[in-house]
Amino acid sequence: MDELDSAIVAELQRDARQTNRDLAAAVGIAPSTCLERVRALRERGVILGYHAEISLGALNRNVQAFLHVQIRPLSRQVIEGFKAYVTTLPEVLSVFVVAGGDDFLVHVAVPSVDALHALLMDKFSKRREIVGFRSSVIYQHARNPVVTPLDP
Repeated sequence: MDELDSAIVAELQRDARQTNRDLAAAVGIAPSTCLERVRALRERGVILGYHAEISLGALNRNVQAFLHVQIRPLSRQVIEGFKAYVTTLPEVLSVFVVAGGDDFLVHVAVPSVDALHALLMDKFSKRREIVGFRSSVIYQHARNPVVTPLDP
């Protein structure tokens, strides 16, 4: 990606709903050039999609937590099976397969601490492959809205 592609990607991350004309003006190029650049970024897999950011509170999901999960035996089949299971749960926002003491980090959002407890008891404690789990309630969450390329 060159500097112009990076500028386009940064602008789209700030506001993906802006018109092509506004995007072109923001990065200082002609609208036709901008449209072609955006199309090429999609074709190359740089831009994967456009998403709406939704308030979790508005969806009655006021409590977020990380679930640290250990599974056994550690095999591709067990890892893929557990990952497939947790991604079907409506409470789950993200699933990470990690190295270290835990095998998975699962980001969930639920209505209450009682709902978090119910999730753990009803949907995690009964799974045979889980040998241990713990939860970390998230008090605050911030993220960088623009991801920029790093030098190699």
